Amino acid sequence: MDLKMFLVFAAFLLHTTLSFPIQDNYENSTATTEATIEVTTQEDAYESPPTTESDLEDEVIFNRILEVNKDSSRYLLEGDIVPQRVRSAFSCRQCNWPKSSDGIVRIPYVLDPTYEESHIKGIQDAMAEFEALTCISFVKRNEERDYLNIQSADGCWSNYGKVGGGQIVSVMKGGCTWKGVIQHELEHALGFLHEHSRSDRDNYVKIMWDYISPQDRPDFKKFENSKNLDLPYDYSSVMHYGPYTFSNTTGKATIVPIPDQSVHIGQRQGLSNLDVAKINKLYSCHRCSTILDAASGSLSSANYPSNYSDNTNCVWLLRTRSKKISLQFQAFDLQKTTDCQGDYVKVYDGSSKSSPVLMDKTCGSNIPKELVASSNLMLVEFVTDGAKTASGFKATFTSVRIQRKPSTRN
Repeated sequence: MDLKMFLVFAAFLLHTTLSFPIQDNYENSTATTEATIEVTTQEDAYESPPTTESDLEDEVIFNRILEVNKDSSRYLLEGDIVPQRVRSAFSCRQCNWPKSSDGIVRIPYVLDPTYEESHIKGIQDAMAEFEALTCISFVKRNEERDYLNIQSADGCWSNYGKVGGGQIVSVMKGGCTWKGVIQHELEHALGFLHEHSRSDRDNYVKIMWDYISPQDRPDFKKFENSKNLDLPYDYSSVMHYGPYTFSNTTGKATIVPIPDQSVHIGQRQGLSNLDVAKINKLYSCHRCSTILDAASGSLSSANYPSNYSDNTNCVWLLRTRSKKISLQFQAFDLQKTTDCQGDYVKVYDGSSKSSPVLMDKTCGSNIPKELVASSNLMLVEFVTDGAKTASGFKATFTSVRIQRKPSTRN
């Protein structure tokens, strides 16, 4: 038995303690209406990878990881997981990172000094999205013993869970600095395996063994004793293999959704609603957060048009596949306080609360003007206190094509 087969077999003996997160609504908006607006703008200094329709359909996060890792000298399980030097390939002393008394899970990290400004921004943007949607917060290391050492090593890979000390997460320059890839490796470090490894996966996908070479078949083994946190199987998880991962025959899928083979699996945008739910449940986070991943859709305060609840803090991450985002409020009625220190809506030009502010704290009954983000990401935050409530808000968002006005310079 070769080393790879032995390690994977040993992993089956591990009674995993994974638990994955809960939300009220896991479904993404599916409307596809587009609008066109005319503005004058400059290209963002930091751009996501090309986002043509063919890129979005064909490129999957894990395909990118495998392409980069094919030249790695590191021995990796399932394509990007570092095996531990213990009896089980997938084990750690205490897999979960500790939670502070304030409910935040702070994970210290250091960055490779060879990273350029654009790489640092990409990594920190990926981290900030975790903080906006979960109770995970990545913080710069001070003197903590256990931390993530994020390096530009030979590929995209990570340990599974917290293993102690300065554990390496490899985010190689020029290959791994996509947001989705970074988040994939960070999820491994948080304690999550690939989605197709779930014990119940055979109810949702069929593994096409004939198109998988013998040496790659261990990467498709499932963990019979895995705990799936009582959450649905997530075809669109950032942790899911693509349909053709490790295929030995061009055009032949290795993973086929069942019973509906047309279901799309894998993606390149980043965290899914169920990824967020998994994290929040594993780490007992109490977070109200939703990702709306579509060309258009709507959002509203809870119970709208009835009065919203008090003492809430909810966020919506609006994420279109390309272009920009326009947000329009149809109704707006919040308790009015001085400087809107009580109930308010705040909108960010990006995917986190560290992004520039598009609309600062707003309350009262005047409907805000249309907001247009500078990219395909926008974060909407809704906060209420314990005092009087009102009917809340309702808004719609759409993708917008940017038509640049001709230059007036001679």
